[in-house]
Amino acid sequence: MSRFTFTIAATDGRARTGAIAMERGTIRTPAFMPVGTAATVKAMKPADVAASGADILLGNTYHLMLRPGAERVHRLGGLHGFMGWDKPILTDSGGYQVMSLADLTKRSEEGVAFKSHLDGTRHLLSPERSIEIQRLLGSNIVMAFDELVPTTSTREVQAAAMERSMRWAKRSRDAFDDGGDHAAHNAIFGIQQGALDEGLRKASADALIDIGFDGYAVGGLAVGEGQEAMFGCLDFAPNQLPADKPRYLMGVGKPTDIVGAVERGIDMFDCVMPTRSGRTGQAFTRTGPLNLRNARHGEDQGPLDPTCPCPVCATWSRAYIHHLVRSGEILGAMLMTEHNIWFYETLMADLRAAIAEGRLTRFATDFRALYDGAGKGETA
Repeated sequence: MSRFTFTIAATDGRARTGAIAMERGTIRTPAFMPVGTAATVKAMKPADVAASGADILLGNTYHLMLRPGAERVHRLGGLHGFMGWDKPILTDSGGYQVMSLADLTKRSEEGVAFKSHLDGTRHLLSPERSIEIQRLLGSNIVMAFDELVPTTSTREVQAAAMERSMRWAKRSRDAFDDGGDHAAHNAIFGIQQGALDEGLRKASADALIDIGFDGYAVGGLAVGEGQEAMFGCLDFAPNQLPADKPRYLMGVGKPTDIVGAVERGIDMFDCVMPTRSGRTGQAFTRTGPLNLRNARHGEDQGPLDPTCPCPVCATWSRAYIHHLVRSGEILGAMLMTEHNIWFYETLMADLRAAIAEGRLTRFATDFRALYDGAGKGETA
């Protein structure tokens, strides 16, 4: 198996379906990566995540560097052996979490100095340290370290952050290439920044292409700008990136976000939504989200979603899961999370099939009409 090969098998409009071949396995695209923040997809065993159709997981540099520590994970056999997952793992760079979670951050050209949100200890996360942590974890797809600023920032602030991110991208690439055996068997992605500005996005893409990466992420979206603004950016941003490399939209998102982004040429996604929603009583279905806390489910003997192939829908009723959720039982969070991960992975399989068969527009139109149907969904 090659270190990293991306093959496009079919296109439909701007959408593509294909596969990323890596030494640890093949990732079918478009792909959704369940988030395993702290070396676990919360409330699920790795084998059950794989059974849902997931080909790759995401691990988090910031959280794992703080607890249990990247050096400890390395001593214990790397992230794959530590958590019992033998397929590919992508690790984010930690930049987003430093900006959103850490206390008393101080940004400089060197990196970001911060105090841990766990115990107040001081750390410096630089491009070189981020790549080192990801290498210690045994990451298969390493993300470059970048600086994220809100889309509401001034253009001057956005431009400065994008330009620094590009300097950090070069340092990240150099640090990855210095990784010896790890670099010879794994991959690194660059991250496009520039908020919602087409010119800044183009300058970022050009800088990343000049450095050269195995794949490219569209960063800085899904941070509160809304779906319309995000899609407006995706109308141009993916086309600024190489067509023969994977395009990864970070932190997205709702099912309709994913469908719209696939239509605009995105190949990879990650989001905490299916797991977080599962733990708070929200189930995703083809007719929209359900709030299992609602009393109307108390005697409903039907499945969460009659169209869903997951083990949860085949075995347990809405009434039982409603009881578990209302009772605060751990099994409720487990079953809801498993169903939601299956929902997302089944959606990706359906999108891949629709692209391959040249019927994506019809599939997307029908999906949105059913999912967004008036009065069918419930919010948790």
